[in-house]
Amino acid sequence: MIIIPAIDIKNGKCVRLLQGRMDAETVFSLDPSAMAERWADEGAEIIHIVDLDGAVEKQPKNLDAIKKIISAVNIPVQVGGGIRDHQTIEKYIDLGIKKVIIGTEAIKNPGMVKDACKQFPGCIVVGIDAREGMAAIEGWTQTTKTSAIDLAREFEDCGVAAINFTDIHRDGMQTGPNIEETRKLAQAVSIPVVASGGVSTLEDIYNLLPLEPEGVVGVITGKALYSGTLDLRQAISAARKF
Repeated sequence: MIIIPAIDIKNGKCVRLLQGRMDAETVFSLDPSAMAERWADEGAEIIHIVDLDGAVEKQPKNLDAIKKIISAVNIPVQVGGGIRDHQTIEKYIDLGIKKVIIGTEAIKNPGMVKDACKQFPGCIVVGIDAREGMAAIEGWTQTTKTSAIDLAREFEDCGVAAINFTDIHRDGMQTGPNIEETRKLAQAVSIPVVASGGVSTLEDIYNLLPLEPEGVVGVITGKALYSGTLDLRQAISAARKF
């Protein structure tokens, strides 16, 4: 299982939100690229970036900061937030982004996601953010009537590289990941699943590791790394020994 450090960018700064609320932020660094370098130095295999302003504005808003991260590290970078069309996907791929995460459009325009998988094979990740099992969109501001599992099943056999599954109630709260919902989603599809939301300590990593045979291939963690309750090197070591 891969341990993936998250860098959430708002107004060019590295921040973390509570449950996705834009008015509940903590600034951890004024230089997101420096944070990316730190995580790369500590053994990260991929960096996860979210353009928080982009998620709200429905288009990339922190391109300068993202470009600096790409230049600063020699490991793959994936990005999500505000990706609504082929032009934006192509722009990110041309910049050197290895995987592009599509969230809202996966519900609003699944055909676009499927076409993108054909145009950019191996590069498209579907981000499914769930509130009490139902998918949320528009930067988590709207909860739909589509279940996370039904949404995931929509993309079977179309070339999606992975599903990033976030439990919104757990995100930034450090209350532990939603093991059962993550397991259910992974069991429902053949697409690799990356867990996100709620990781607080090394114990949470150990709790997730048994899901690897079910198809959970990675875990994204942010606030725990920044607050110091989780050590990235230790987490990577634990995952590799499993």
